[in-house]
Amino acid sequence: MAEIRIRNTGERISGEENVKAFLDKQAVLYEHWDATKLPSHLHNKFVLTDEEKNEILTAFNTEIINLAGRRGYRTWDVIALSDATPNIDELLAKFEQVHTHSEDEVRAIAAGQGIFVIKGSEEVGYFDVELEAGDLISVPERIPHFFTLMDSRQIVAIRLFIETEGWIATPYDDPDFVVA
Repeated sequence: MAEIRIRNTGERISGEENVKAFLDKQAVLYEHWDATKLPSHLHNKFVLTDEEKNEILTAFNTEIINLAGRRGYRTWDVIALSDATPNIDELLAKFEQVHTHSEDEVRAIAAGQGIFVIKGSEEVGYFDVELEAGDLISVPERIPHFFTLMDSRQIVAIRLFIETEGWIATPYDDPDFVVA
């Protein structure tokens, strides 16, 4: 289950209902999907063939179609990152810069772990959402944020988009952001 760390205070929020309530107040969608739907032979696999990525999309097809229908997403894919990913450090450096998008940034974690760092309301400031298998998050358009990996440096995530071009970021220079 997701857990939140508020950077300004160090406060931690855990438990699905508490996490969802906090994220609702920040206009961030949070859901929990059944991670056991991931085929067992893919549970600890972080280098995937196109066929295996399609298996993951098929396993979560009902959830994807439901979410796409509710939120207007038109395309989706699977991203897998690990130390075996070519140029992983350069790729993470690109992701680990505060930015915004002209659409929601959506991730449904199929395996592994990751962190969204999101700029919340003025009284909250930046907070981390630590995600694991089964967690789905949608950061609203134009909300400053970035995504990175946790210490395990392994993740498989389903990404959903409205724009068919996929992930397009606009840098957001924020003097309030402090690397933690």
